Amino acid sequence: MIPGPAAPPVLRMSGVSKSFGATRALDGVSFELGRGEVHALIGENGAGKSTMMKVLSGALAPDAGRMEIDGRPYAPSGPLDGLRSGVAMIYQELTLAPHMTVEENVVLGREVHRAGWLDREAMRRKVRETLELVGHPEIPRDAPVGRLSVGVKQVVEIARALLNESRILVMDEPTSSLPLEDSQRLFEIIRRLRDQGVSVIYISHFLEEVQRVADRYTVLRDGRSVGSGRMEGTRLEDIIQLMVGRELTQLIPRVEHTLGETVLSLDGLKGARMAAPISLTLARGEILGIAGLIGSGRTEMLRALFGLDEVEGGAIVVSGEALAGRTPWTRIGRGLGLLSEDRQGEGLALSMSVADNMTLSDLTPYRRGGLLSPSLQRRGASSWIEKLQIKARGPAQPVADLSGGNQQKVALARLLHQKAGVFLLDEPTRGIDVVSKSQIYEWIGELAREGKAVLFVSSYLPELLGISDTIAVFHRGALVESRPVAEWDATSLMAAATVGRAPRTAPSSPRSSA
Repeated sequence: MIPGPAAPPVLRMSGVSKSFGATRALDGVSFELGRGEVHALIGENGAGKSTMMKVLSGALAPDAGRMEIDGRPYAPSGPLDGLRSGVAMIYQELTLAPHMTVEENVVLGREVHRAGWLDREAMRRKVRETLELVGHPEIPRDAPVGRLSVGVKQVVEIARALLNESRILVMDEPTSSLPLEDSQRLFEIIRRLRDQGVSVIYISHFLEEVQRVADRYTVLRDGRSVGSGRMEGTRLEDIIQLMVGRELTQLIPRVEHTLGETVLSLDGLKGARMAAPISLTLARGEILGIAGLIGSGRTEMLRALFGLDEVEGGAIVVSGEALAGRTPWTRIGRGLGLLSEDRQGEGLALSMSVADNMTLSDLTPYRRGGLLSPSLQRRGASSWIEKLQIKARGPAQPVADLSGGNQQKVALARLLHQKAGVFLLDEPTRGIDVVSKSQIYEWIGELAREGKAVLFVSSYLPELLGISDTIAVFHRGALVESRPVAEWDATSLMAAATVGRAPRTAPSSPRSSA
């Protein structure tokens, strides 16, 4: 029997190119997506993934190339046109309206009308069904989105995309803010959608989950598609080599360092948004990893420590002296530096330049006669761009134009520039590609070797086990366990994070190779 012709792809992109000035973001990219297929789009930050998806959605017009959906020409005039054509986007940086409710965000642009009036009962029913689909019926539909945690906002974003019943669903780092349980539930949703004939483009820097969820993959490097194939039977090492153009031998480098005297001490610290007081110590040259589920109190502790939330009780001692003052500025003056988990919401000033974002916390080196010297500021920023290998056109480029990973490097550069002695890092590798993650791990190790102290919040267990000296675990707002890293493994960490206690059995190989 002669087999029939293969089904045409639901999406075909041929020779798509896009430039921003002299920067060529996409250079003749070709891509095909099958019906009912999960196709992983993989690449370093700045490889062109987000630009490619913005072209697909209609947010950007390509300079050259052709797109087809179901064999028919597709050239959306804008995102709404793309949505009407069945293309829905979930961006890495959330696009919710913070002043509107969960229900209003989910139905935004897809409101139900009857005789010229909004049918609120029908919309409530659709939102309720969609929240049940993503496994979170408990999310209050009348709550303003701005009051929700980052993880819950991510769930709302996913629900909004699913409501459209799109044929092509693009997910850009959908699990970057989700705890393990919600990630597992998302994978089940993706499988269900695939079985219903929905095609999914899945972008993630978590290569282990990509390997688990995707049927096929395409790798972008420097704006070009450099490889594709079936995910089954493909080694992660081969994908990484396609991404970076060389073999990457060590994903989590370990930099040897020595612990010194105590530099930070919290004695019963209680912030306005903290459920319970916290006591811990951090030594000079120590990397203290903080594990726990989203909402367990890790971020709330950092916010109180840095002065973003009101302190209701307890003491903070830095280098033997009680920390006075209530504002972040006083914390910066005492050598504390915070890298926020919400880099776009509060970690960066998106409308300002790369140079401004790097230097605003300490402009002293760039003053001459009491005035700011922009040329000195740009020169200093250029030095950090080179040291941190940031992909940017230059120090004057708006930071909003950078990829998510390069924005994160800018935020980290600010702490290095202000010569912080105690680094408070909240999910520093969120949305970062595998190469940039490796660089950040190495930088953290180098900071420890220089005698800096690092408080490191992460939901990614391999990196906690790979670079920390000590790991403390939060559960329901309380610090429940703190042990040397050699006494932890992934199983005991998850046990402590989910039920509040872990067995006291020393793991055979405490460090993970990710």
